[in-house]
Amino acid sequence: MRLATLLAFLRPALPLILGLSLGCSLSLLRVSWIQSDGEDTCMDTGVNNGLFAGKMQQDSVAGGRSSQNDEDFKPRIVPYYRDPNKPYKKVLRTRYIQTELGFHERLFVAVLTSKATMNTLAVAVNKTVAHHFPHLLYFTGLRSAKVPHGMALVSHGDERPVWLMYETMRYIHQHFGGDYDWFYVMQDDTYAQAEQIKTLVTHLSINQDVYLGRAEEFIGGDEQARYCHGGFGYLVSRSLLLKLHRHLDSCRNEILSVRPDEWLGRCIIDFLGISCVSQHQGQHYRSYELAKNADLEKEEGEDFQAALTVHPVSEGTLMYRLHKHFSRIQLDRAYQEIQQLQMQIRNLTSLTPTREGGLTWPIGINAPFVPKSRFEVISWDYFTEQHLFSCPDGSPKCELAGASKADVSDIIEAALQQLNSRYQPQLRFYKQQLLNGYRRFDPTRGMEYMLDLLLEAVTQKGHSHVLAKRVSLVRPLSKVEIIPMPYVTEATRVQLVLPLTVQELDFVSNFLDMFAMNTLDTHDNALLTLLFIYQPYDAQRVSQLDVFAGVKAMVGELEKRYAEVKIPWISVKTEVPSQVKLMDIVSKKHPVDTLFFLASVWTEVNTEFLNRCRMNTISNWQVFFPMHFQEFNPVLMYHGEQAASSSTDFLRDGHFDRHAFAEACFYNSDYMAARTKLAADILDRDEVLESMEVFDVFLRYSGLHLFRAVEPGLVQKYMLRSCNPRLSEELYHRCVLSNLEGLSSRSHLAMALFEQEQANST
Repeated sequence: MRLATLLAFLRPALPLILGLSLGCSLSLLRVSWIQSDGEDTCMDTGVNNGLFAGKMQQDSVAGGRSSQNDEDFKPRIVPYYRDPNKPYKKVLRTRYIQTELGFHERLFVAVLTSKATMNTLAVAVNKTVAHHFPHLLYFTGLRSAKVPHGMALVSHGDERPVWLMYETMRYIHQHFGGDYDWFYVMQDDTYAQAEQIKTLVTHLSINQDVYLGRAEEFIGGDEQARYCHGGFGYLVSRSLLLKLHRHLDSCRNEILSVRPDEWLGRCIIDFLGISCVSQHQGQHYRSYELAKNADLEKEEGEDFQAALTVHPVSEGTLMYRLHKHFSRIQLDRAYQEIQQLQMQIRNLTSLTPTREGGLTWPIGINAPFVPKSRFEVISWDYFTEQHLFSCPDGSPKCELAGASKADVSDIIEAALQQLNSRYQPQLRFYKQQLLNGYRRFDPTRGMEYMLDLLLEAVTQKGHSHVLAKRVSLVRPLSKVEIIPMPYVTEATRVQLVLPLTVQELDFVSNFLDMFAMNTLDTHDNALLTLLFIYQPYDAQRVSQLDVFAGVKAMVGELEKRYAEVKIPWISVKTEVPSQVKLMDIVSKKHPVDTLFFLASVWTEVNTEFLNRCRMNTISNWQVFFPMHFQEFNPVLMYHGEQAASSSTDFLRDGHFDRHAFAEACFYNSDYMAARTKLAADILDRDEVLESMEVFDVFLRYSGLHLFRAVEPGLVQKYMLRSCNPRLSEELYHRCVLSNLEGLSSRSHLAMALFEQEQANST
């Protein structure tokens, strides 16, 4: 009786008990099988020189696969070894993840041309595909007297086709073999769809030997062997190029051929055993052979539409016509894809809880930005066809010109096209006048426009009527692209230049202390040059009373403390301390490859900013003008109370001073080039220099990129700067605005005014 009661009580739990028992039993059996293996995988790392390498090799062999192709994907422990006999040297590490991990660029393109076709077909290739490929290089036997503008050319000195191919492959391996994953070789009589080729490359594995192109049979050779026809272009992987390089000399001496593509194909087959293929990993290399005197308007076949390359192209005009034709095809495909995506979004939105109310306009574009406070409201700029009422210089009205005028004209034309496409053939609209125009930039979606247009509507019967219509348009943000930049490192020496006036003597001590702590103590590769600016009266009395004697004594103490450091100074006598004139003096005393950091006495120099100065300044390419962070007046901010030293609330404690251009990073060679153009323009009128800063020199007289960005690494304490009225009106106005905006935030200024009114009323 008791047993029946116990079984009745345990019956609901029997499945759970049986499941736990079975699971524990299987776990114990699996542990015993693993322990019975012949090798300990953890102890095999020393033999295979990799973590868990032994087990991975066993698994790959058991699966019937070779582990040779997977070596790059195995994790390895690289031991650190330091030679005790060599002195310790600080390891310089870059800030690029790509450099740290050893990544390669994706695609290198080589174009084979000749002296006869360099100025015709090669120029046409350059204008159609050069802006799509990141690195494009032209190879020729003999070069003409004048190389076309914008083309990087390598001349081998021999017009023999096979010799040109041999030298080209050897040059590519020597200079680019370690930098790129794929190498695409084409002729100048080949039209290539650059974007399609780039897409093809992204779908191929980089760890295999690939010889991909239009496969052709050798004449009188093995039926199984194929070479890639050079007229239609071909892809070579990096691993294949590295293996081929060892056999190029042998191929040159042993293989006789007239066609360079056949010679290269025979070399790859004989020494590497790899034949050309037209498809690899599910990706097809499609090409189209263009007939002589072909009519492009009649070429509507599927093979032509899907072709990556077209050959032969007999003249430059045909190359441009092909480019226009395929660009129109790609554009139509893009519009069709957009319409399909919008239809899918509309169908899916109807199934959501918000229904049609969740749709945004235009479909697929982010919804407009919704401000959370009145300070986040994005204002609209008013414009007409002649004037803009929100000017960059702050004036209430200015002429609509340049890029703004082109933007307004383009958006009006787009509005008319959309109206006519919607209402035709019943109505056709003609613009008479732009009544009102509004635009604003929404960072979440792009540029938004509202236009009030006065239109003339004409019916099919010829009747016309004038009406006013408001239209809304959006120019969405396009695809974000990474701009290729020249490579720079953090090893460059920075030459700090500090101009000093008599009014700034009280702040020199803090500047030198920060410089010593952040650069000299850390052995940063930075030097300092002081520029003492004497007034004429002080310069006459320098033998009796030197106003900069205290600063010179501080410099002497630093040189005693740091024996290997020398801090030179330059004395200048002037009433108007023009930044350009001062920089002219410093520039002549330093080499052309010097990286200058033009600082101010309130700047707190630190390693973080110096590294960004090095990385953001590129010789013959870019200059860097940082916007420092200016702290607010502590009297207005804290009402005389002590502020917290660790405060990081930038929006409350200060602001980025966009009116200050005192700090700048640039190379001496770039400054000298811009200064030479300035000298030819002003024709020795030195008074013009008093109205300019270094920023203006680079802006007007150099073709370099001016990188202007906020810099949180440059923090300055609040100080009411003295604005020199002898400088130009614009520079004086900048200085005054900088002082006014640096007082305090709006809320604290309002509180100060309120407290003052309360005190006056009592």
